[in-house]
Amino acid sequence: MATTYSAIGEAGTRTDGRHRGLALLVIATAQLMVVLDATIVNVALPHIQAALGFSGSSLEWVINAYALALGGLLLLGGRAGDLLGRRRMFVAGLLLFSAASLAGGLATSPAWLLAARAVQGAGGAIVAPTALALIVTTFPEGPPRNRAMGVYAAMSAAGGAVGLLAGGLLVTYASWRWVLFVNVPIGIAVALGALVVLPGAARRPGRLDLPGAITGTLGVAALVYGLSSAATSPDGTSHWGDAKVVTALAAGAILLATFALVEARSRDALLPVRLLRQRDRLGANLIMLAVGTAVFGVFFFITLFVQDIWGYSALRAGVAFLPLTAVLLAASGAAAALVPRIGARPLLLAGGAASAGACTGCPG
Repeated sequence: MATTYSAIGEAGTRTDGRHRGLALLVIATAQLMVVLDATIVNVALPHIQAALGFSGSSLEWVINAYALALGGLLLLGGRAGDLLGRRRMFVAGLLLFSAASLAGGLATSPAWLLAARAVQGAGGAIVAPTALALIVTTFPEGPPRNRAMGVYAAMSAAGGAVGLLAGGLLVTYASWRWVLFVNVPIGIAVALGALVVLPGAARRPGRLDLPGAITGTLGVAALVYGLSSAATSPDGTSHWGDAKVVTALAAGAILLATFALVEARSRDALLPVRLLRQRDRLGANLIMLAVGTAVFGVFFFITLFVQDIWGYSALRAGVAFLPLTAVLLAASGAAAALVPRIGARPLLLAGGAASAGACTGCPG
């Protein structure tokens, strides 16, 4: 098996001008799957809760389990691609993602589904950074790479909203389980396509920073668990003083401090400290953190609100996000065209101001 896989990997077609369109299709589809799965289950949450018996406080972990594994292991997935081969890890991540999707669709208990969602996130954490690296190695610098990056950005920006619409269609005309099953044939097809149209790449020397990945991922998970458990109950009871909240927050702080110490001392750090000393890079990362927090919070709470309070069906809830999808696609294309002309700073300021104004204008 190992020999066969290695032979396939080495015999893969080197991407030239004729294959770049197919290569971009493979990469963009994979990225769309990863981003889409952060929200495709949102419209199915009421159905999942009824079918598997989730409590109101634990339901959010259907989203959190995926997002935490994805975000926490993203740096490790990128490093694994550098060390073990980007195409190889891209395919492995897609197959892991597909297998976890199948397992999640077959879930009969909350624990089973949450475990599958976490493994899905791990697969996505391998796919996403290797997909971005494959764009750099597949497309030459200049207009071809710029266009490819524009498509990649559009998939990243619109995937969340597209997931809500796709989830609504699947829940309405099939079952909530199909929001997970749908990934299986697509993931396998993209993995097979990757072996044909994506170029192989030499491995790079180095080691995986497992201590950094473990402490960083567990630290963020503990912090999120503590914050979500501290939420005020509908009866007005505050839980900030609960033992599990204090323990989780303290554990998160200790683990993240350990992560910072590990990264400062490791020669193979996942997050080299020197990167944080660059003001522009640090600012961009903080902006993306704020954007992700706001966008996915909106997806989660508004989806539940329109179904539980306004009585929308799953499909109608998905359709309600179509204007957001259209604006995201249009803005992504406009931004790609305007950055070379006016720079990123004016667009960041304008986009941030527009987003803040829209959020403050939302009805309470």
